[in-house]
Amino acid sequence: MSTLTQAVRASSTGDRGKRASRVRSDRSRALPAYYWMVWPAVIAFAAFHTVPVVIGIFFSFTNYAGYGAWNFVGVSNYINLFQDDRVLQAYGFSFLFAIVATVLTNVFSLAIALGLNAKIKARNFWRGVYFVPYILAILVIGYVFQFFFSNSLPKILAGIPLFADNILTNETWAWTAIVALAVWQACAFAIIIYLSGLQTIPAELYEASALDGASPWRQFRSITFPLIGAFFTINVVLSLKGFLQVFDPIVALTNGGPGTSTESVTLLIFRGGFSGGEFAYQTANAVIFFIVITVVSLFQFRVLQRREADF
Repeated sequence: MSTLTQAVRASSTGDRGKRASRVRSDRSRALPAYYWMVWPAVIAFAAFHTVPVVIGIFFSFTNYAGYGAWNFVGVSNYINLFQDDRVLQAYGFSFLFAIVATVLTNVFSLAIALGLNAKIKARNFWRGVYFVPYILAILVIGYVFQFFFSNSLPKILAGIPLFADNILTNETWAWTAIVALAVWQACAFAIIIYLSGLQTIPAELYEASALDGASPWRQFRSITFPLIGAFFTINVVLSLKGFLQVFDPIVALTNGGPGTSTESVTLLIFRGGFSGGEFAYQTANAVIFFIVITVVSLFQFRVLQRREADF
C-alpha cells in the first residue's frame, strides 16, 4: 500500500472521528434543552395528579370527614365498603350500565361506520354530522334529553304504558334513558375509530372475494372484522372504561334517582366525599374503583388481543 493511500485513509478516518465527536457534542448540548421542555410537564403532572393520589390513599386509612380532626383507622374503611349495600348497588348499576352501553355503542358505531365508508352521496358531510355529538357539552345535551324523556316522549308514545309517564321516574327503567344518552354521544368517537380501521383494508381483498362469490356477510366475517380487530379492541376497552366512570349523563337526567336506583360509583364518591362527610370513606372507595377499572381493562386487553391472534 502506497504512502499516499495510507495518508488518505488516515485523513478520512480522522474526519469521521471528528464528525462523530461533533455529533456527540451537539447531542450533549441539546440534552439540557430537551430536559427543560420535559420537566415542566413532569412537575405539573406530579403536582396535579400524582401528589393528590398519594394524599388520597393516605387519607383512605383515616376517618377524615373532609374537615376537622382525624385519626388512623387502618383498613376499616375498605372492610366496610364490602358490607355497604349502597356501595354494592352502585357497583352493580355501574357494571350493568357499562356492559349494555359498551355492546350497543360498538354495534351501532360499527354499523354506521360501514355505511359511512361505502360509496354514498355527501359522504364527508354525513361523517361530520355523526361526529357532532362528540363535541357537544354532555350536560347541555343531557338537559335536552331530560326534556324529551319527561315531556315529549310521554305525549308521542302515550299509548304505551312504559312511556305514558316520565320514564326517568321509573325505578326499573330509568337507567335505559341514561344508556340512550350515553350511547348517542359515545358512538361519535367510536365511529371515527372504526372508519380509520376500515380505510386500512385494501379494496383488492373485497374484489377478489366478490369474484369467488363471497356474500357481503361473508366478506364482513372473513375480511372486515378480522382486519379491524385492533380497532375493535381499542373501542371496547375505551368504551367500557368510560362507561364505568359515568357521571354527567346521570347528573343531567336523574341525579341518581329515583331513590338511588341510578346512582353510579362515581356519583356516590362525589356525593359522599364532597358533601356527605365521608371524605376518607369514599376515598377508599375511589382506590378500590381504580383497581377494579385497571384489572378489567387489562383483562379486556388480554382476551381481545388473544382473539386478534386467533384471526
